Amino acid sequence: MINNLWFVAPLVMGIVLGIIFFGGLWLTVQKTIASDYVALWFFSSLLVRTGIVLTGFYWICGDSWQHWLAALVGFSLARWVIIRLTRSAEAIQEGNNAP
Repeated sequence: MINNLWFVAPLVMGIVLGIIFFGGLWLTVQKTIASDYVALWFFSSLLVRTGIVLTGFYWICGDSWQHWLAALVGFSLARWVIIRLTRSAEAIQEGNNAP
């Protein structure tokens, strides 16, 4: 049973890191719409988000390629979820019901 669950922690951590990364990107885009310092917002956000994600990946995965694979799958799943959620929010705000 334990052998079958080797990927759960890295998968969940990948999802959490993906939500942090892509959710942070979405928040950055929302903040820069009304900002005078667009480049500063994007650059600092990129540095912080990338630092958090790389540190988290290294901490949870170490040198196991199987853990890296599971974490990257979780990261990709989070990307897909964030894209679907933000598209739905944009469609509701615009009054457009088309997918």
